[in-house]
Amino acid sequence: MTKIDEKLEPILAEVLRRNAGETEFHQAVIEVLESLGRVIAKKPYYADHALIERLCEPERQIIFRVPWVDDQGQVQINRGFRVQFNSALGPYKGGLRFHPSVNLGIIKFLGFEQIFKNALTGLPIGGGKGGSDFNPRGRSEGEVMRFCQSFMTELQRHLGEYTDVPAGDIGVGGREIGYLFGQFKRLTNRYEAGVLTGKGLVYGGSRARTEATGFGATYFVSSMLATKGMDFDGRKCVVSGSGNVAIYTIEKIRQFGGIVIACSDSNGYIVDESGIDLDLVKEIKEIRRERISQYARRKGNDTHYIEGGSIWDVPCDVAMPSATQNELTGKDARALVKNGVVAVGEGANMPCTPDAVREFQGAGVLFGPGKAANAGGVATSALEMQQNASRDSWSFEKTEERLAAIMRNIHDTCAETAEEYGAPGDYVLGANIAGFERVAAAMTAFGVI
Repeated sequence: MTKIDEKLEPILAEVLRRNAGETEFHQAVIEVLESLGRVIAKKPYYADHALIERLCEPERQIIFRVPWVDDQGQVQINRGFRVQFNSALGPYKGGLRFHPSVNLGIIKFLGFEQIFKNALTGLPIGGGKGGSDFNPRGRSEGEVMRFCQSFMTELQRHLGEYTDVPAGDIGVGGREIGYLFGQFKRLTNRYEAGVLTGKGLVYGGSRARTEATGFGATYFVSSMLATKGMDFDGRKCVVSGSGNVAIYTIEKIRQFGGIVIACSDSNGYIVDESGIDLDLVKEIKEIRRERISQYARRKGNDTHYIEGGSIWDVPCDVAMPSATQNELTGKDARALVKNGVVAVGEGANMPCTPDAVREFQGAGVLFGPGKAANAGGVATSALEMQQNASRDSWSFEKTEERLAAIMRNIHDTCAETAEEYGAPGDYVLGANIAGFERVAAAMTAFGVI
């Protein structure tokens, strides 16, 4: 286990004390602090003026009540969150998550990760995150609309294209963004297209935004494989999840010649050795909003559905965890290593536990952390903001070309930074330090604020 530098131990102790019980946030902070010992040894001025302490404390935390009326006329109450973590590089930027598991600790972990992820893109965006413990699954269109309108009625006072620009995340897709944007427009009497990203194409959205996180993660893993003289062609891949990120990860892997043999949802996973039928997955998950078990029932042949269990028991060359945080454990990692995995790319935010990361790195498996590998989504959101600001709309090809270039640059930046700090091939350390140095330079320039 990596030891935290003794100069940083008091900072961690204070983070743990002031944020009691927020285990995901603790995990995210520990991972970054484990990397920063090398930085302050080489550049001790970064330990001055409580810079790291300030980086671990959100600039603003907003919690609010979200009342709404269901189809039976009953008043429901949810809790809304927006953590505006760091604006040193630009307006707060990060998604909204609607899921029953959402609490302040999870939003803070996501917002903290977003600081470094956004910095790695090289684009002028700060870090933030938000959401609610509302569950859109099983709710009618009318219920989702009324919830989104109530949520935005409070949140809108904290947003703006130069202040805070949310996007989607788990449970928040194009439908929800439309309702949120409509309510923002109604309340403010402004057509401020740049205040939300992930919008529909007809009202200011960007081509390739839907595909961006999955495509970007695949570009990142492709760059990792290339450092070892490998590529995706003919390799068996497993992608957890079956939402937006997973679907477009599968699509890009197929374009690169890989064969995705398994994907999942929260109930179980499917294995199709001939290669996942992506059109069928899209129909089941995006149109019918059904469980992934329907895939096996409709496809038949040699397709298997396993309820529960671990998708990481399926032997593969490349693993792409793309569902949710801490889904891949140390035990799962050992199974993957035993079965010959050569590369792992995090499509979700922090889907691998610390034990899993150590297993992969100890075995020499190429490992792309989420703050680097899944930065394609927020990068394309920033490109959407750029198009909105210039009243322009780019082609899919131009946008994907920019995305591919950004992801290659993120990969190279992480690799070069890891090399500079004496840990070649350690993309976790490279991502943490490269992101930190960019944010820290801006924070230092601004003085103590």
